[in-house]
Amino acid sequence: MMYKREVDIAVISDVHLGTYGCHAKELLKYLKSIKPKMLILNGDIIDIWQFSKRYWPETHMKVVRKLMKFVAEGVPVYYLTGNHDELLRKFADMHMGGFHLQNKLVLELDGKKAWFFHGDIFDVTMQHSKWLAKLGAVGYDSLILINSVVNWGLTLIGQEKMSFSKKIKAQFKDAVKFINGFEQTAAELAAKNGYGYVICGHIHQPEKRVIATEDGSVVYLNSGDWVENLTALEYANKEWNIFKYDNKDFQTDEVEEGALSDSEDLHSKLDINALLQKIKLEIV
Repeated sequence: MMYKREVDIAVISDVHLGTYGCHAKELLKYLKSIKPKMLILNGDIIDIWQFSKRYWPETHMKVVRKLMKFVAEGVPVYYLTGNHDELLRKFADMHMGGFHLQNKLVLELDGKKAWFFHGDIFDVTMQHSKWLAKLGAVGYDSLILINSVVNWGLTLIGQEKMSFSKKIKAQFKDAVKFINGFEQTAAELAAKNGYGYVICGHIHQPEKRVIATEDGSVVYLNSGDWVENLTALEYANKEWNIFKYDNKDFQTDEVEEGALSDSEDLHSKLDINALLQKIKLEIV
């Protein structure tokens, strides 16, 4: 059996299950390698914007199954809504056993308050031109698909993989300005509300740094994504760290996830049925 690292809190975001860019296989390996006391899914886990019945690989379902298994094992799992899964926001503040669907979360960590939320509220494009943001998301996914084909070819000839989107982002100073502005805004708002930590996703840029504001310093953290960076945040021994997936560290691990036990499977089915029933009632 593979050794599991114990962490107090694991945070992942921007997985985008249901899209070609999602690295579900790698994420599954990561989830199997940890033993968290709490798991926070900080938005854009399932990409409802681009969800299609035509593209839902088995590995994507295995990630969902692994998340359900955490709940069945008694690990509190918080699903915080993002912009790509914003349809879930109407069901926020729903709690089913150890599963919690919320828009934000505040925790007390060693005497400091930690504020978790996806971060799209700071995105001007999202707020005022949602159709443009959705169009950009489709374009981004197409770019990732083309990139994956090119990387497949590069791997065949023994060349290093490349990221089209990272290269494109690097060409635009506005992208850097946007990221800096996003981080500063999040920190300033957190400081005004007395939070010591602010933990976001959304911009696919993993980060851990102290940001000074007029109301004091705040530790800003971003969990990155599982499309390009393959990163997560981990809190253990009173310290936050960015986890970066490296395939060579998981060579001996198998992707297959064992089946749920009878009791776990029944618990999961009951939770899913309760969720579907609640959604049905809300729509009516």
